[in-house]
Amino acid sequence: MGDSERPRNLLQVTQQVRERLRLKPKLASNLGAPRRFCRCACFYTENLYAARYGLHVRFRGEQQLRRDYGPILRSRGCVSTKDFQQLLAELEQEVERRRRLGLESATRKALIASSYRLARPEVYDSLQDAALAPEFLAVAEYSASPGADLKGLLQRLETVSEEKRIYRVPVFSAPFCQALLEELEHFEQSDMPKGRPNTMNNYGVLLHELGLDEPLVTPLRERFLQPLMALLYPDCGGGQLDSHRAFVVKYALGQDLELGCHYDNAELTLNVALGKVFTGGTLYFGGFFQAPTALTEPLEVEHVVGQGILHRGGQLHGARPLATGERWNLVIWLRASSVRNRLCPMCCRKPDLVDDEGFGDGFTREEPATVDVCALT
Repeated sequence: MGDSERPRNLLQVTQQVRERLRLKPKLASNLGAPRRFCRCACFYTENLYAARYGLHVRFRGEQQLRRDYGPILRSRGCVSTKDFQQLLAELEQEVERRRRLGLESATRKALIASSYRLARPEVYDSLQDAALAPEFLAVAEYSASPGADLKGLLQRLETVSEEKRIYRVPVFSAPFCQALLEELEHFEQSDMPKGRPNTMNNYGVLLHELGLDEPLVTPLRERFLQPLMALLYPDCGGGQLDSHRAFVVKYALGQDLELGCHYDNAELTLNVALGKVFTGGTLYFGGFFQAPTALTEPLEVEHVVGQGILHRGGQLHGARPLATGERWNLVIWLRASSVRNRLCPMCCRKPDLVDDEGFGDGFTREEPATVDVCALT
């Protein structure tokens, strides 16, 4: 793009994106575009995180909030009228942020694509085997081979917990981890607009906005993770992964330090420690769709730089406070529309679909040919 064609400011880019989004449904119907992904409408009302009180809430208005959460909020320090009004304002602000998310994310992505100067261009090349750890390549090759089975696969992985079905495997090579981390830090220090990686973390990067979905995350999911997950988690759509949400989270002193108990909006999750040097920040796990208040003896799992933890999205988990240094992790929420089209993992109801951009939250309007339902027991 020549300088004369480059968008000059965020407002101009927003206007261009609005027009493109307005035309997209008509273009899609005329051109036979790829399938459209959606959100569940519960995204705007369910699982809003009240960070000061370490609580996820449903929010439909002040009276409902008082009725459903008054006692537990008071027990966690929301005592005065001022406390409650502040929480109310924060929740209303979060709902509004979620409603603007699609347009604002598309706007940021367009501005980054037109104006951001890359630090490590090789990170944006199509995923090559050299970026991956030899152990991960071997696991993926085995998983895709004729006659591969779970028993043979488990001989090539570290089983962190057989009961909880949590596994560990090296994913990226050390040079690739370093290059990716340098690119992420360069972007963090730039004047480009940045979105929150998810509803709980404040610091990090959305990989689709940075332009890393197509060259990095999609081939990682399609070529390597899908055959592996098909053997590990066939009951959770592991062999039918058709979308994802990928982001990097950063923990540092003076920024985010820890992460409260939660479930992922995903059938399956890959969490890779990229670096840097740190102490603390241990992951901890509870049961499958266990109530956070019932968590008494969690399983603690240390991060190992370059290695990934594989687990079910419904496995209750969180992160202990960081003690020193900085911790950067790549998190990929892996989604199977064949599972979530029947039951939204966030509201536990049949999804009320709302059109969205990109992969949305992994729901589709059409029924997949094969349905693979993950048991919620």
